[in-house]
Amino acid sequence: MLKTRESKDFWLLAVVALLVLGAGLGLRDPWPTDEPRFTLVAKQMVDSGDWLFPHRGTELYSDKPPMLMWLEATFYLLFRDWRIAFLMPSLLAALGTLWCVYDLGRRLWTRKVGLYAAWALLFTLQFTYQSKRAQIDPLVVFFITLANYGLLRHLLLGPNWRLWALGGFAAGLGTITKGVGVLALLMILPAAIASMRQWPRVRLHARDPRFWLAPLAFVVAVCLWLVPMAITALNHPDPAYRAYLDDILFRQTAERYSKSWDHHQPVWYHFGVVLTLWLPTMFALVWAFPAWRRRLRRRDARYLLPLAWWAMILVFFSIPDGKRDVYIMPALPMVCLALAPLLPGIVRKLWARRIAFGFVFGLGGLLLLAGSAMWFGEPRFEARLVEDRDFTDGGRALNLMVLALGAWLVAAALWHRVAQGVKGLLWGLGGVWVLYSLLAYPMLNASGSSRGLMEAVGRRLAPEAELGLVAWKVQNLLMADRPAATFGWDTPWPEQLTQAMRWQAAAPDKRWLLVQERALSQCIDKTRAEFAGLSNRRRWWLVPAQAADPDCVPQGVQSQNEADRIDGH
Repeated sequence: MLKTRESKDFWLLAVVALLVLGAGLGLRDPWPTDEPRFTLVAKQMVDSGDWLFPHRGTELYSDKPPMLMWLEATFYLLFRDWRIAFLMPSLLAALGTLWCVYDLGRRLWTRKVGLYAAWALLFTLQFTYQSKRAQIDPLVVFFITLANYGLLRHLLLGPNWRLWALGGFAAGLGTITKGVGVLALLMILPAAIASMRQWPRVRLHARDPRFWLAPLAFVVAVCLWLVPMAITALNHPDPAYRAYLDDILFRQTAERYSKSWDHHQPVWYHFGVVLTLWLPTMFALVWAFPAWRRRLRRRDARYLLPLAWWAMILVFFSIPDGKRDVYIMPALPMVCLALAPLLPGIVRKLWARRIAFGFVFGLGGLLLLAGSAMWFGEPRFEARLVEDRDFTDGGRALNLMVLALGAWLVAAALWHRVAQGVKGLLWGLGGVWVLYSLLAYPMLNASGSSRGLMEAVGRRLAPEAELGLVAWKVQNLLMADRPAATFGWDTPWPEQLTQAMRWQAAAPDKRWLLVQERALSQCIDKTRAEFAGLSNRRRWWLVPAQAADPDCVPQGVQSQNEADRIDGH
């Protein structure tokens, strides 16, 4: 009977996780800022057959290693549908992360502890939100957590040299996904200190020659991509490939860390992330800190290793000026693991149930107030949102969705009341994620992904017409219904427009330009151009050859950086 109950509990977790994280799959296209870029790169890999060097349009894309793009392209070859393929890596990575945390908790403590660790992780706001997006972070979190899984199984339950090697290999895969994957190996530092101080349960086995399996596996994983890429770039006649190598190996890693050029935040920024985006799980910290202190005094390495690793991640990412909330997300699974043995006792506390009830009820109440204000009043934020998204119904469907989400949360809180506040929290948040995915994805997709704009452009142009993009966003190129000409990505907008008008003049009868309004200049006669539509808070114009002067020099055109700053990007 016990085994049957444990099996049911695990499969309940699996089904709920798949429902919450997978809801909405296939209902939307990639949304900015990062999703269209990665999917465009993956699409161009499939179209061109060049999987070693990512491209964004006609230029090499060196901001990130290609692991995520490889996986998106692979899933497209399996499903032949980009709406499914672009989200599959994040979905499977999130499910894999949950399994690692569950199995670690089960092996280090009990099956119940493993379940608590996975439930806590699943309903942490940042984890759920990021896992439903096609960004690199869910994938790197999985590889780092898998590395931690292998290392901890060896260090605390070993020796297990296969898992030790797996830990190093997964850290290497995380590194070629995003450079921070190497941070998984920091887990060895607290293990070494605890082993030297003869803490029970933890052993590094550093004198065994097999200790070097993990570092070797790490190097092998990194070399799977690095070696063929470097050899090809160094021997390629185009100097752009050497520049790609220098940029991705140095500027996007060490230089970005030591000389951050964006996302400047104060030193305490990530502590604010923990106390906000890691809710509601972090409410448990009130009771966890004293309990952790007692267990560390008893020299329990099962708490020391994940907590020390969390502290090192916080310190590491607090040093540079550039900070983003997702930087410390790889530490979240280990925090949930260290919390899990305490959670069965914490959730039985009256104040814990009160906090859970208040969180759900308060969040639902705020949504109901916002929805009521949108329905009965004319708040400025609603009018701006309706205008930016070009809603044809005045935003009524969006209004009803906000009211529905708020009503669900309030109903979940009132149904379970304080006595079952934690259960109401799980029901409330789970329902919100599912409802949001099923309602908001179709509602916001046309404007959010540029599909609506590009479909309208496709209907306006004849089948044989050619399209050129000026001051373009990656979603424009991704959603275009025909091959589109581009004139550089980092190229200043006046130069893009100059090149585009000359390209158009070579075949004026069939070539059109789609130009962002802020890139128009005195060279374009707007009375002869056609307003194409709104997308992502930007206005776009279709420019025929008669409306453009190819001999004109554009003046008074904003740069892309200036436009992005005005838009708040």
